[in-house]
Amino acid sequence: MTKISKTDSNRAVGRRKRASARVQISKGTGKITVNGKDIKEFFPHFIMQDDIMAPLKALGKEKDLDVSALTQGGGKKGQAISIQLGIARALVLWNEEFKKTLKSLGLLTRDARIKERKKPGLKKARRAPQWSKR
Repeated sequence: MTKISKTDSNRAVGRRKRASARVQISKGTGKITVNGKDIKEFFPHFIMQDDIMAPLKALGKEKDLDVSALTQGGGKKGQAISIQLGIARALVLWNEEFKKTLKSLGLLTRDARIKERKKPGLKKARRAPQWSKR
């Protein structure tokens, strides 16, 4: 991966379950857009907004960088966490010194849990048909 100077923008990808997000960070005033909408419009719940802002708040950069994210798939929570991971990865590309802080908070770890596939002969992944003795 090529190193981009601190004056340009950095891009990274974040994923969670079925959701994926392409994130771009650049110098700015702290504006965050998701799929062309403001973060407060796309994610009206404060918890999801805080999840997305966590990497920026950990480094004190919430007013210094603009974030633009394109997300698709999954649910709203999965999309929020995928944007969080994308921001954290882009920040590490921006400055390698951020890695220690973000890693200690668990913001650079991809949650590998995904939906388990349905097995033949079962109703769901693990749910078997009800058994009757007679």
